[in-house]
Amino acid sequence: MNELDRLGTEGARPGLEHLNDRPPAAIVDVLLEAEARVPAVLAAASAQLAAAVEVVERGLRAGGRVLYVGAGTPGRLAALDAAECVPTFGVPPGLVTAILAGGPQAAGRAVEGAEDDDVAGAADLRAETPGPDDTIVGITASGRTPYVLGALDAARAAGAATIAIVNNPGSAAAARADVAVELLTGPEVIAGSTRLTAGTSQKIALNALSTAAMVRIGRTYGPWMVDVLATNEKLRRRAQRMIVTISGASEEAAADALRDAGGDVRKALSALRDRSTA
Repeated sequence: MNELDRLGTEGARPGLEHLNDRPPAAIVDVLLEAEARVPAVLAAASAQLAAAVEVVERGLRAGGRVLYVGAGTPGRLAALDAAECVPTFGVPPGLVTAILAGGPQAAGRAVEGAEDDDVAGAADLRAETPGPDDTIVGITASGRTPYVLGALDAARAAGAATIAIVNNPGSAAAARADVAVELLTGPEVIAGSTRLTAGTSQKIALNALSTAAMVRIGRTYGPWMVDVLATNEKLRRRAQRMIVTISGASEEAAADALRDAGGDVRKALSALRDRSTA
């Protein structure tokens, strides 16, 4: 039996041989039932996720970056998470970066063959000049994607911290990582289509990893995203609402403080605090 054939994520769920014959509502029920199992999978890996957060926090506090590496769905999910860290937490572009097999164009178009190139994975990672304060996060459902393995090997050679997010136990990626987060989602409703429950679990894991790390390094205040980049009307209103809630200032005072601070919530809060203590 081929190594791939043994993977849980490559198996077929029993009882779905006549899935095509079922009405739409029944197919949806099957898909949602499968997705409903993801929270338990994540809960089983919560300690691993917490350990990963500690690694990322340590690196960020030392001035390092977070470099996600993935092919296919994991790469696209990583690109989404990396892009959203900038407006949500006000971090500079490049602090959280996604490296995709097949290059940036793979974020919007499948480049399937690129995942088999471990040499490219290593080269693409080295192009980012990783150092000992950086954290490289390899995401691969199978746990054996050559592109990701090549990047993890290059990361270790550069002295960077490594994390693997995988959906099979005892994987090659986990063996190359300082911390392995194993999300054991098992067979998909469509056998091998790890954009389904495996992808859902990866997205939630990345949400938890980046958000918890940003909370730990002070990029939030309680539940408020006080470093948000208020670049549209919705976000400007959110920023003003945060200032009112946190400071107790009036809507008018909050709006004035936010305007005077150039949309910077932290500066606006500081100005209001200074006025109240003057």
